[in-house]
Amino acid sequence: MENLFIESLSLHAFDETVEKLSETILAIGWKMPATHDLQATLAKSEIEILPVKVIELCNPSIALKVLKGDETRIYSNMLPCRISVYNKTDGKTYISIMNFGILAQQIGGITEIAMNEAFIMSKSIIDKICID
Repeated sequence: MENLFIESLSLHAFDETVEKLSETILAIGWKMPATHDLQATLAKSEIEILPVKVIELCNPSIALKVLKGDETRIYSNMLPCRISVYNKTDGKTYISIMNFGILAQQIGGITEIAMNEAFIMSKSIIDKICID
């Protein structure tokens, strides 16, 4: 069985990874509702951590498949999809993503189809800038 969480090593430094991900996401017509800078957020509470940004990404046509039906709107808490970019103590930059398709297998139907499609497309974005 595939892993629910997938981590890949970026070919680039932290800021460049975030920039390249953002450019790629927008270039394929996806939306980026928000980027959360967790390092900056925690710094406001005087907590120091290595850089971490969580990018929210959305493909409106895929999201619509889940959001249009009353019976599937319950799964709206899985939207938008997220990609995390972070540094580790080894000085390298990593990207992680949840395999939404595996999670949605528990649900089935159009939600499984939509979330699997979102995962495959999101993973292809990451693969463009990662080693593995």
